[in-house]
Amino acid sequence: HYDNLLAPYYSWIFGGSELKLEENRNFFRDHGIQPVLSGVAMDLGAGCGFQSIPLAEAGFKVIAIDISHDLLTELGKSAGELPIDTIEDDLLNFSEHRPGNTELIVCMGDTLTHIETLGKVQILFKTAYPALERNGRLVLTFRDLTFELKGLERFIPVRSESNLIFTCFLEYEKEHLKVHDVIYEKTNGQWQMKKGFYRKLRIPPEWAKECLLKIGFEVETFDIQNGMVTIIARKR
Repeated sequence: HYDNLLAPYYSWIFGGSELKLEENRNFFRDHGIQPVLSGVAMDLGAGCGFQSIPLAEAGFKVIAIDISHDLLTELGKSAGELPIDTIEDDLLNFSEHRPGNTELIVCMGDTLTHIETLGKVQILFKTAYPALERNGRLVLTFRDLTFELKGLERFIPVRSESNLIFTCFLEYEKEHLKVHDVIYEKTNGQWQMKKGFYRKLRIPPEWAKECLLKIGFEVETFDIQNGMVTIIARKR
């Protein structure tokens, strides 16, 4: 879905890369996320680098994993000389690319909801624990999709400008949210429509927290703001 439809518009959808980069710089600073151990960070579902670039700027050596070739290409161009290695692969295979000691694993920006099942999310958590060095941290952010919007509330105007309109429609299933993306783009005076859909996993925040605790993580931060869940867990 990203390579077929969203990739060319991805940064624009979020208001431009610099806005998200600064937001994540502040996030990492506010949560005291800086290299103090091996300095190796893995960014799962790195996309175009909204997390990877601030982490590298903070001093981490970053391994950025994503399944989208186009988004990783954009990341490579934006990274310049920063210590970021990009790997095109399913994020669930991240342990195959681990260089040894890993201080930090991040899976942010709602990436977690793109995993197909809760069972696979649990596998990711279980794989992350032994992958981290002692006192290493796992940082997760994802949208709480357990509450359903009703009726016309399911039509979301995401962003628009004079020649480009992006909107989406939400369709709720038992375990997933079906997201229909519609893009209208004006070229040479003519509007053209592009469309596609994908599914997001509805992850109960408390379920995620309890899974991490059972695996052995210490949950240092569990916060929900405006529907976005933040969990920071440490390996002891």
